[in-house]
Amino acid sequence: MKLNSTINSIATSALFASATVMAADDWTGHAIAPVANPIFFESPLIQNEVRPIFAWHRTDEGFLGVPTDVRVYALQLRYAVTERLAIIATKDGYIEIEPKGVKKSSGWGDLAAGLKYAIYKNDAQQAVITPGVTFTLPTGSHQVFQGYGSGEANIFVSATKGWNDFHATANVGFRVPIDGDKGTSSVHYSGMLDYYACRWFIPFVSANAFTTVSDAKRVPFNTEGFDLINFGSSNASGTTQGAIGGGFRSRLTDSLDLGFAYEYGVIGSNDIFKDRFTVDLTWRF
Repeated sequence: MKLNSTINSIATSALFASATVMAADDWTGHAIAPVANPIFFESPLIQNEVRPIFAWHRTDEGFLGVPTDVRVYALQLRYAVTERLAIIATKDGYIEIEPKGVKKSSGWGDLAAGLKYAIYKNDAQQAVITPGVTFTLPTGSHQVFQGYGSGEANIFVSATKGWNDFHATANVGFRVPIDGDKGTSSVHYSGMLDYYACRWFIPFVSANAFTTVSDAKRVPFNTEGFDLINFGSSNASGTTQGAIGGGFRSRLTDSLDLGFAYEYGVIGSNDIFKDRFTVDLTWRF
């Protein structure tokens, strides 16, 4: 009886240890990528992804004098070269700007791509830290405030910490234009809390903000274009724009996520950010 009890105890301990290791190794399977602010709120996870995105953005009426709708149709790509290194394409797509009562403007967005590398990954602690850099090329259409200057660099670091089904993700970065007369520089920072309730419903809350730290000489605005546009404003230094929001992801299959986010501008009056709806579909392969 004593021998059987000892054997059972050893077997139970082995199974528990195995389950703990498996849970640690698989914790990223319940973590999600941000939906809001998709250009600059980069996930620290290294994965292969194809992510089509649609965003419907509305500006404050006081910004251009009339309510304005901005619609974006985009596609992001991420390719894991190794378990720690990924090539990322974060900005592209087609943009439509439609002020009420004014003819719609449309055109292509600038292109941005770069690299990210997970310098720290601890599955037992459910934590990962990933710095990276992207470069934006001025390839877009002037009709939608793209294609100006000589491009810009975005230097960032992202991190996620998990507690089983609860996760906290943060990102901070610096946007630096190649030509400081044509584009402003800024600091951006983002945060997200999510909870894996079940595969069909993974709710989150998020906050995203941009602080302009230098002026340019292109347009006489006292605010900037948040994430999508760099106006090159001449009187925006020291201003902060921010939005809070929430939404959810649904894990339709083991490799396919549907994401939805709603954000509302909370910092800055008569600013470019009134509110925004974002929908994406993430295929991991």
